Amino acid sequence: MSSVLIIESSALQQESVYRQLTQQFINQWRTANPTDQIIIRDVALNPIPHMDANLIGGWMKPAGQRSENEQVCLERSNELTSELLTADVLVIALPMYNFTISSTLKAWLDHVIRAGVTFKYTHARPQGVLTGKRAVVLTARGGIHTDDTSDHQEPYLRQLLLFIGIHDITFIHAEVVDLGSIFREKGIRHATTLLTQIV
Repeated sequence: MSSVLIIESSALQQESVYRQLTQQFINQWRTANPTDQIIIRDVALNPIPHMDANLIGGWMKPAGQRSENEQVCLERSNELTSELLTADVLVIALPMYNFTISSTLKAWLDHVIRAGVTFKYTHARPQGVLTGKRAVVLTARGGIHTDDTSDHQEPYLRQLLLFIGIHDITFIHAEVVDLGSIFREKGIRHATTLLTQIV
């Protein structure tokens, strides 16, 4: 039995295009893998606090020297990181906001990309420890950004996932979803077709 961790990050709920993609992924995965565990963490509906001094203190200080706030922040980070460490498949579902990811997703990333936990320092360079995992990234974009210099979303996420050791990465983009119903339907149809091929 495998474990799938899904990170939802759109401020929109029912109207969100990529949430449609997420639901399709879940339906397909459950059909193909009925005994697998699927965990959904919605960082838009239940935002994670942004990185601050308390979180850094929780990471850096010994147990006896942490304040109450630092301990709370550490425990939150540990919970999020544990979900990632135990997952076999990571699904990140996100819209494009101002050419990049949402701040809510960035907050989650800041909690789980941790030295000594999801990557380690070696004499040569940092090395990711999450080898053997698979990542699927589902996005919705108002215009066309694939292979464009305005895309600060895919390159950024790809770099971070590689950094923590995840090399099996698939991106599926639903593009031009804000340019009218015809383009929207075409973009969603293209993305859903690609999605059927990966589960």
